Amino acid sequence: MNPLHVDTQKIRLGESSGRAGAPIGVFDSGIGGLSVLNALRVALPRERFVYFADTGHAPYGERTDAHVIERTHLVAEHLLTTCGVKALVVACNTATAAAIHLLREAYPSLPLVGLEPALKPAVARSATRHIAVLATRGTVTSRKFEMLRQSLADRARFSVVACDGLAGAIERADSAAIATLCARYAHAAGTFGALPGHIDTLVLGCTHYPLVAAELRRHTGNDVAFIDTGEAVARQTQRLLAAASLLGDTGMGAASFIGSGPASTLEHAVARWTVQPANFA
Repeated sequence: MNPLHVDTQKIRLGESSGRAGAPIGVFDSGIGGLSVLNALRVALPRERFVYFADTGHAPYGERTDAHVIERTHLVAEHLLTTCGVKALVVACNTATAAAIHLLREAYPSLPLVGLEPALKPAVARSATRHIAVLATRGTVTSRKFEMLRQSLADRARFSVVACDGLAGAIERADSAAIATLCARYAHAAGTFGALPGHIDTLVLGCTHYPLVAAELRRHTGNDVAFIDTGEAVARQTQRLLAAASLLGDTGMGAASFIGSGPASTLEHAVARWTVQPANFA
């Protein structure tokens, strides 16, 4: 995939009610965004989706900003020009932090939804005011994340852990590595529980991490609240489509999957992590 030009006519067509039947584009550096796609399909059951997994260039969270920005633009252009999407969900915290402002500048009329770690909902939920955040290094070292954390610093204590290698292990479906890394990073966060000073809320700050929530739960106990962004992203996508008169209301709902890595890897991930039906292109 190497699109060089944006077809602005397709972008303009996406603004009209006649394009309500066009698909919604969703992309991530790999399979993590499937957790967001699941939430989108529950909230918008009549919509069609095209999911792009950039597994050939993953994980974004351990790449430079320049690399992430370049890939984000290329994938966005592909989804717009080749797939004719009417809206775009950047289902990746790292890509959002590095490039969402640039996408908004490039496509000012496109319904565009990004992600950020769910610190605000976590603050609202936490009783002990001690919150753990697991995310990629690219996310936790970004200016966008630091500004968000600082804005809430007077309301809660945050134990932030950069989980190097965890997204990659999930991509590879490496069960042994997933178990080892989940244990390591949960321990690094601190003590979980409901007592004063304990961590009672865990923010899953990478879209990959909800896929291994059961493994993380082994180290936190059942009383700790897990917070991710899937439902909030789905609600925001629904609001933007409604405002642009682009909600699909006659379709049966479906999802197609494309990517830059091995097709077998994506097919296995979709079979394991998503609702059906699914089509591969």
